[in-house]
Amino acid sequence: MKKRIIRYLKHIFATITVLLLVGIAILLSEDGAIHYGDNPLQMNWENDGPYVFFEGDSILKIQYIKGNHEDGFYADSKEYLADSIFNASCHFNLDNTEFNFSIDENQISIPASTYNVEGNIFAVSDIESSYRTFRDLLISSNVIDKNLTWSYGNGHLVLVGDFVDRGFSTTQVLWFIYKLEQEATKQGGKVHFILGNHELKNMQANYESSSPKYTHVAYILEKQQHELYNKNSFIGRWLASKNTMELINGHLFVHGGIHPEIANIDMDLDEMNETIRARYYQGYFPKKEKSDEQLLVSTDKGPSWYRGYFKDDNLTQAQVEEGLRKFNAQSVIVGHTIQSKVNKKWNGKVIGIDVQHPKDFHKNWPSRKSEALLIENGDIYRVLVNGKKIKM
Repeated sequence: MKKRIIRYLKHIFATITVLLLVGIAILLSEDGAIHYGDNPLQMNWENDGPYVFFEGDSILKIQYIKGNHEDGFYADSKEYLADSIFNASCHFNLDNTEFNFSIDENQISIPASTYNVEGNIFAVSDIESSYRTFRDLLISSNVIDKNLTWSYGNGHLVLVGDFVDRGFSTTQVLWFIYKLEQEATKQGGKVHFILGNHELKNMQANYESSSPKYTHVAYILEKQQHELYNKNSFIGRWLASKNTMELINGHLFVHGGIHPEIANIDMDLDEMNETIRARYYQGYFPKKEKSDEQLLVSTDKGPSWYRGYFKDDNLTQAQVEEGLRKFNAQSVIVGHTIQSKVNKKWNGKVIGIDVQHPKDFHKNWPSRKSEALLIENGDIYRVLVNGKKIKM
């Protein structure tokens, strides 16, 4: 009897071990991770902000969150003329640091879709609200200095979407991008913020991937969550000015990719960006009538959503190259679909740069390290978190 029990327990243990190993194998094959070790500071929102809203046509209200869970929260508010320039700061509670910048409505403008530039191109995607990770990656690669100011000269920083959601530092990430835009322009460089599907989700009031923090923040501000990024929000108007695709020195930067059907649309890059931009605040649903607009904003085939380079077994090299010819592009650089490292696929025509970056307020197993892409003198490099460059 005793031997039978031991044998039975061995079988159970062996089965559990096999299932565990299979689970780990699947997790690793999908570049997944297990979340653990939440930092309690994620619930400390003292000085969080700024949250800036238009009050009519002439007034901007700037608000910061004050207080705590024990004593209660409130919004500290000031008002300014909308056409004025005023200073603001953004606090990061994890390491008690902040950065300063000026808020200027006149800085909001629609960028070009095509660029032929001098200077290096540094690209990163899918930061997902991890401000510290984003900041430290830029420091190690000398895009910014230790004072958090632009040090990339006439270089171009390309952000390939999904800088929001799945974290507690969305506000810090967005204002940091806004700050760097201003500094880069003064030095002859540029920040290109390409919108991903998660920026669009937030603009369309889809918060399934948003931290619950921002539901509570909206309540403290006496608003609904969709108002944080709508047309009366300063950050919302700034986001709404951005493109979903840009061609820079012959490389097409887009969050998801180019579905083969898009190659047949009779529009140029400017027209596609404008068509998609007009629908930023309208959620997608399939309509009976097929149209170019429906294809461009589709949550399956649209440029901000497409995963076919990595998920479609029927996609061909010819279709990939046809999509590039549509835009006179030599390659397409995408995020959206997690990779184990920055890499080339499809005979070098597709470069995937979405890696699983570390999170600010929790840990993952297996632990991941950030990577980015560098285009320097026509050569393409994988950039590690310590700044080391590996030619691709």
